[in-house]
Amino acid sequence: MQETIKVKIDDLIFDCRTDGDKENELVIFLHGWPETSYMWKKLMSHFSEKGFYCVAPNLRGYSKDACPKGKKHYSLDKLAKDILGISKFLNTQKFHLVGHDWGAIIGWKIVHDYQDRILSWTGISVPHYQAFGKAIVADTEQRKMSQYVKNFQLPYLPEEGIRKDDFKILRKLWKNSEPSEIDDYLKVFRNPKQLTASINYYRSNYTLLKKAAKDTILGDINVPTLFIWGKKDIAIGSYAVNESHQYMKNDYEFIELDSGHWLIQTKYHELENAITKHVLKYQSVT
Repeated sequence: MQETIKVKIDDLIFDCRTDGDKENELVIFLHGWPETSYMWKKLMSHFSEKGFYCVAPNLRGYSKDACPKGKKHYSLDKLAKDILGISKFLNTQKFHLVGHDWGAIIGWKIVHDYQDRILSWTGISVPHYQAFGKAIVADTEQRKMSQYVKNFQLPYLPEEGIRKDDFKILRKLWKNSEPSEIDDYLKVFRNPKQLTASINYYRSNYTLLKKAAKDTILGDINVPTLFIWGKKDIAIGSYAVNESHQYMKNDYEFIELDSGHWLIQTKYHELENAITKHVLKYQSVT
């Protein structure tokens, strides 16, 4: 049975959706933008039935009581440390990690910086962000795809555009989502403070991503990795994906699907099968 628990880390309180027996091996699921932990509900039910304890936080800014003001509070360092704080709260040293979109970006940071904590890693849609950052600068296609990221650097205007016509822009992105899922998302994005916090992910880390074209912002990945990407993705092109493979120094599987960015909604069964196989392969011996 799924329930939401409160996880306090310093002055922040995270809303974390959970499923399964907390004595079982932990899988943490990280959502992206513009979604919430609700996106993982079906997959969490599946993994809890497989004997895992599943936890999906509403990330910093998406949890109402973990929503500090100012873009400085949304750096990748802080976003990654939040997840380590949640694992500490759960008294869990090692865990499996699954992330989509911004959840994937945060995940790459975690599995690089805290590799001894990771049993397996599944990134969805967004590749290693050294490769992604390089692509934003070096690849014409990716620059066009990421123009919205540049636009998000402006104050106020992005929020106004997103709210226009009852979140028409976001509703287009959610066309494959269930009504109950959309209702959950809107609980976050209708709150002005939380909407701005979600855009601050882009504002806080844009300079870092562009720096990747000349400098190393993230190194090799030394944990078992599964990366899944849809070749019709409107936000992530093939240049970034192909550049990403070189950083994988442990067991690595890449799956390309005939779909777009919202894979959990459009290719659920393919994701369920691939992630289950990957996680079970690296399940720790008990």
